[in-house]
Amino acid sequence: MPEASLPDRAPACPGPDPAPRGPTRFAVPRGAVDTHAHVIGVPPAHPFVVDRSYTPPAAPLERYVAMLDATGMSYGVLVQVSVHGTDNSLMVEALRAHRDRLRGIAVIPLGLPDKALAELKEAGVVGLRLNILYGGGIGFEQLEDYAALAREMGWHLQFLIDARDLAPLAPKLGKLPVPFVVDHWGHFPVSRGLGDPGFRTLLALVRDGGWVKLSGAYRNTVDGPPYADTVPFVRLLHEAAPERCVWGSDWPHVAHWQRMMNVGELLDLLADWVPDPAARERVLTENAHRLYGFVPEPAGAAKG
Repeated sequence: MPEASLPDRAPACPGPDPAPRGPTRFAVPRGAVDTHAHVIGVPPAHPFVVDRSYTPPAAPLERYVAMLDATGMSYGVLVQVSVHGTDNSLMVEALRAHRDRLRGIAVIPLGLPDKALAELKEAGVVGLRLNILYGGGIGFEQLEDYAALAREMGWHLQFLIDARDLAPLAPKLGKLPVPFVVDHWGHFPVSRGLGDPGFRTLLALVRDGGWVKLSGAYRNTVDGPPYADTVPFVRLLHEAAPERCVWGSDWPHVAHWQRMMNVGELLDLLADWVPDPAARERVLTENAHRLYGFVPEPAGAAKG
C-alpha cells in the first residue's frame, strides 16, 4: 500500500518536549536507569512498516542521550519501536555507539541465523518484545518458541499487552523459563478500577514472579496531569513486588496526541508512586541493573 494512502490509518504524532528536565521532588540517584525508550528514524533511510498504528517524527540517538543527561539518568534501555517492525538496525547502531550506557530489547522473527542472534547479543540486546497493541509488532502465537530462544540467549521477554488480555495467557506466563516484563503496567485505563479482573491478573502475575514497568502514566490516566488517579494502582503493584519494578520514561512518547509532558514530570510522579526514598532508589537502580545487566560505573567515570 503506498504511503500516500495511509494518513488516516497512521496519524502523525508530535515529538517530545524539546527541553527535558530532571525531577524537582527528589534527586535522581547515581546509576539510575530509564528502562523504556525508542530511537526512531524516518524513510527512506529507515522505512516504516505499512501496518503501523501511528507515524512518528524522527527521534535520533543524540536527542535521547541528551534527555538522559538532562534528567540525570545514567543508563537507558532502547525498545525496538513498532513502526520499524523487525528491522532493528537503527537500535543496534545506537547500542553500539554507547555500549556501556545502553541496552536493547529487539523484535525479531523466529528462525534468524545463529550469527544474526549473536550479533544482536554482542551489541547489547538483552530481551525480546512481543506486542499486540500496535501494528508492526509480533503477537503471542509462538510464545513458547520465543521463550525457548530467550532462554538459549540469556534474554528475557517483554510484553506490550492490555491487562484485559492477560487472563487467558496467565497459565502460560507462569510457566515461562525466562523472566518476563509487562510494559506500562498493562496499558491499563484506571477507569476500570482496582477490582478489574485484568488488573487483578496483572497484580497476581507480578506477585508470583513477573516484572512490571512503572511507566506510561499518561496512557493509563483518565484525569490527566498530574496523573494522581494512577497512584493507587502503581502502589499496589510496587507493594506486590518491590524488587521487580522498574521505571521508564517511554520517550519520545509515541502514539500520544494530548498535552506533551516533560520527562521531569514523569519522574516527579514516581515520588507519589513510590514514596519511600530507599525503595524508589531500588526501582531506579538495583532492580534495573539486575534485569538489564548494567554494571554501575565507578565514581568519577565518564558516560559514553
